[in-house]
Amino acid sequence: MIPPGLLISAPASGSGKTTLMLGLLAELHARGIAVQPFKSGPDYIDPAFHTAASGRASFNLDSWSMDHAGIEGLVGNAKGADLILAEGSMGLFDGVAVSGASGNGASADISAHMGWPVVLVLDASGAAQSVAATALGFSQMRPDVALAGVVLNRVASPRHEALIRVGMEHVGIPVFGALPRRKEIEMPERHLGLVQAGEQENLPTILSEAAAFVAAHIDVEALIAAAGGIFQDTPPPARVIPPGQRIALAKDEAFAFVYPHLLAGWRAAGATILPFSPLADEAPDTSADVCWLPGGYPELHAGRLAAAETFRNGLQTFVRTRPVHGECGGYMAMGAGLVDRDGTRHQMAGLLGVETSFATRKMHLGYRQADLQAAMPGHPASARLRGHEFHYATIMSEPDAPLATITDSNDVVVPETGSVRRHGGAGMATGTFFHMIAEAT
Repeated sequence: MIPPGLLISAPASGSGKTTLMLGLLAELHARGIAVQPFKSGPDYIDPAFHTAASGRASFNLDSWSMDHAGIEGLVGNAKGADLILAEGSMGLFDGVAVSGASGNGASADISAHMGWPVVLVLDASGAAQSVAATALGFSQMRPDVALAGVVLNRVASPRHEALIRVGMEHVGIPVFGALPRRKEIEMPERHLGLVQAGEQENLPTILSEAAAFVAAHIDVEALIAAAGGIFQDTPPPARVIPPGQRIALAKDEAFAFVYPHLLAGWRAAGATILPFSPLADEAPDTSADVCWLPGGYPELHAGRLAAAETFRNGLQTFVRTRPVHGECGGYMAMGAGLVDRDGTRHQMAGLLGVETSFATRKMHLGYRQADLQAAMPGHPASARLRGHEFHYATIMSEPDAPLATITDSNDVVVPETGSVRRHGGAGMATGTFFHMIAEAT
């Protein structure tokens, strides 16, 4: 059976969704309540924090990249839990202009399809009764999205809270609680966002403080009682094609960005994952039939990667007889060279000819659709994949054949095509800045 759920959302980024989400997960986990977390949208960072707070693996749900069956299959991971909490991305209704597999990527799509009522986090700073007008507008924007109530954030004083509650009572919207002004859960930022959960040394303290903060100011019992959902029977899991049966997976601080649902899908399909650490100068397992280099932060560790001869030699030996694929950071590490932010060039593995640079930064961000021109591990040529791109690297040169024709969410062709190079026999190197989420149906 699938338990009832709630979607934690807000009018915009920075409103306090993460504070509430992590605090609720940690508090409920401490009470012995099994909570299944999810994250709406293409996000690598938040699911790891969800997992740390709840003790259950968190999965991404994305209406632009995934069809309804795929979303439902992932929600099946909630079997055995008492409650579902999903964290939205950006504002509740924010998505792209052109719909994809089952929506435009807005968190509201997930709420509507799964029947999860929305808990709206409202930044109350600088306003009082007028905050209710925002809540009322959100409650009426889409008839298929139910607003369970609101949590007021950054409330200045009891008087401030009382004034806002007057407005909420006038429009008939429940208030689950009010969080006073304080610093958000503090995690240092990097050029691609927050530090990963595994690198946050004081994470248990942060989660404990967030739990206590939420418990002191939120009516947790009323919030749980507001949960709902239209699915009860456990849906079948989405079919995920693994890139091989024995997958050598790079995994360390430089290569950590891989979607949890893909790893779970590979394992469910019978594949074995064999992790290794390029930063520890480890080579891929020689018993593997494919090597996968995920995204991450190779530019922050370029010197160590350049000095990792065992890793580089092992990868070069591996690709002579078996396929190697890299996404984003993995793609850069497979290239000929990487220029760091200081302008220093570092030798990379040389499986592809691509040269990338961080000396001149330019953000590349958004949904991507890839129509493969050549096969890559797990997918034949002509397959259509959906995913996401987020990086600041510039391609200085790319002498290899293109891997795919890649378009954005508006069907506009983007120049980052990825690369493919054959290394004789079954050996082949493929790479792209595109992070795959799902195969298009």
